[in-house]
Formats: sequence, structure tokens, C-alpha cells
Amino acid sequence: MKQGKSALRRSLLAAGAVSLAAVSAPAFAQAKGGDIKIALIYSKTGIFESYGKQTQIGVQMGLEYATGGTMMVNGRKVVLLEKDAPGKPDVGKAQLTAAFADDKAALAIGPVSSGVALAMLPVAEEYKKVLIVEPAVADSITGDKWNRYVFRTGRNSSHDAAGNALALDKEGVVIATLAQDYAFGRDGIKAFKDQIRKAKIVHEEYLPVATTDFTAGAQRLFDALKDKPGRKFIYVNWAGAGNPFKIVELDPKRYGIELASGGNVFAGLTAYKSIPGMEGSTTYYYQMHKNPVNNWLITEHYKRFKSPPDMFTGTGMAAGIAAIEALEKTGGDANADKLIKVMEGMSFETPKGKMTFRPEDHQAMQSMFHFRVKIDPAFAWGVPELIREIKAEEMNIPIRNKR
Repeated sequence: MKQGKSALRRSLLAAGAVSLAAVSAPAFAQAKGGDIKIALIYSKTGIFESYGKQTQIGVQMGLEYATGGTMMVNGRKVVLLEKDAPGKPDVGKAQLTAAFADDKAALAIGPVSSGVALAMLPVAEEYKKVLIVEPAVADSITGDKWNRYVFRTGRNSSHDAAGNALALDKEGVVIATLAQDYAFGRDGIKAFKDQIRKAKIVHEEYLPVATTDFTAGAQRLFDALKDKPGRKFIYVNWAGAGNPFKIVELDPKRYGIELASGGNVFAGLTAYKSIPGMEGSTTYYYQMHKNPVNNWLITEHYKRFKSPPDMFTGTGMAAGIAAIEALEKTGGDANADKLIKVMEGMSFETPKGKMTFRPEDHQAMQSMFHFRVKIDPAFAWGVPELIREIKAEEMNIPIRNKR
């Protein structure tokens, strides 16, 4: 960062966010080249609306934080263009096309849904503009469907799988899996299976994305596990609507079956109140991370929204920071070849710690966090209490593209 922005950032950390209205008018003088438009394609509506809202807040706060409150890079104003892609791949593809072709966006961030992301990847390649994927998770995004214009700050399915495997992969353990029947669910289970070395997976259950009645699926899971010796788990990989943890109401304990899962947003964590002691790994929970970026985010989020930042707010902020860091390194030039050159191997600080874009596939390598669910009456949800940070170098995150 240039010295001026570093000083501004330190002042933000010390005193909270500076109102953009308080920044003097000369700071907004435009340099040649005009505004730098960043398109955010996210779920304003649809089943992933809550995730989308968190992502939008996080990206916006990341841009503010990384520019020291000025929303400027090298004298050029940064403008965030918001477009709705409500979980529909064709809509996401059309929105990104419009952002690049009509709005002349310099680069883009998003989306929430893995299915939408996969539809958007060829658009970035067609228009030769950078797309920072956040928070869509499917391995194929930086795997066999990847192209050189795609970067991802969000963790991928293999990150989730590696973290959760560390909690469950033991001799004598038998596992059945439950996931949604689309890219996120199937890629997540495939990655989980790839990480398992000692435990035995005996059944995979895939249900429609919007499932609300889990009775039939739960019975198939119980049947697959109930007669097996050893410690038995149903590993849940779920996102969005529906509450698969309702299967605890069907009393899996009568068969000696336990539940396991990764982290979740606050709304999802409410279901964890019925599963104290459950372990897994998560990408971000605001209380786990002690660093200046997260401290600023927590303080500022409370000031603006009277609440702590949720999961995808923390990871969304990482995407906003990455975009500004890259633009500053190119002097505000959004030419894709120049951005790619500085972003490959680029490290940057985020609310969950340092991330580094792996040159081979542009996946941000990052820590995951092993937790155990704790019941605290002060919270409306089951609290994922940190057991330990799982460093990036501890996880075997495969390079799956064909570069």
C-alpha cells in the first residue's frame, strides 16, 4: 500500500470507520481513466439471499477498508455495481455479460451459488476480465472448469473436506454422507471422500436443494449405518434453505449414530444448539480470529448493524481487499493480463488471516478452523468454539485444473 493509504488505514483501526462524506472533496478528484467499476454478482433474492446479503456487506467493507475509507485507487474512484443472480445459472451468466459488455465493469466478484459460478466462468474468459469467485465453493470452479481469468478468495470444497476429515478420519469410524444434489453438494462429498484415509464411507445421500422434509433420506441413512460396528457418523454438507439437522428429532442416537458437519452462518448454527459437542471445521467465525483486519470488521459491523459479522461477511471482505490490493499493485490499471501477473502468488491480509493466491489455479490458500459446538445461553446459536487453526500447509488441497 502507498503510505497515504496505510496512514488512513491505521486511523480507521484506531478510531473506527471514517464517513465517506467526511473525506475532503479533492480526494475524489478523478484521474484519467474514469471510475473503476467492480461488478458484484450475488443472490439479492432467492434461497441464498441471506448469504448474498452477507457477501455484499463484506465486499463493500473490504473495499472501504483496503482504500482507507476513500474508495479511491491511484486517484480513480472505485464504484461497486450490484447485480442479482438468485441461484439461477442462466441469470448469473446474463448479469455478468451485461456488467462487462454494457456497464464496462473492470472486474467482477461473486457469486454465492456454485452452479451460477460455473455458468459465469466462460464469460470472464470471453471478455478477458478477472472474476474473483466468492463465496461459491465447488472444486470444479478452480478445477476442470477453470480458466486463467478466474481467482477465488472463498475456500473450496477440498478445504472443507480436509478440515472435517481431520475431525472424523479415524480407524473404526463409519460414515454416511448427506448433501444437496447439485455442484456444491456433490463436489463437497467427492472432496471429503478424497481426504478420508482411515474411516469407511458406506452411503451417500443426495436430496433436492430446497428439501424441507428429511424423513425419507434420514431413514436411508439410518439403514445404512445402524448395523455397522464402530463409531458411526452422518456427515452433513448443506447450504441454504432447509434444516437437515432436524434428523436429530428422529433419534439417530438409538442406533449409536452421531452427526458431524462444517461451520455455518448464524441462522444455520441455531440448529447446532441441539448437537452440543459436535465437531467440524469452519472457514470463519468472528470470535476465532485475532488480527487487525478482523478487529476492524467486528467493531465497524457492530456500529453499523448492531450485530457481529456473519460467516460470509468475513469472507466477502477478503474478496474486496484482494481486488483493491491487486489494483493498487497495477497502479489502478484493470487490464486483466496486468492483474493476473500481480495476483498470481499475491498474499493479502483478511479477517481470517493471510491468504495467498496459488499461481497454478488461482485458489486462495488459507487456514480452516477446527471447532467443537458449545452451548452458551448468551447466544441464539450453538457456538463453534475454536479447538485449533488448521494451517494451509497442513491440508492437501489438490490442483485439479488442466493448466
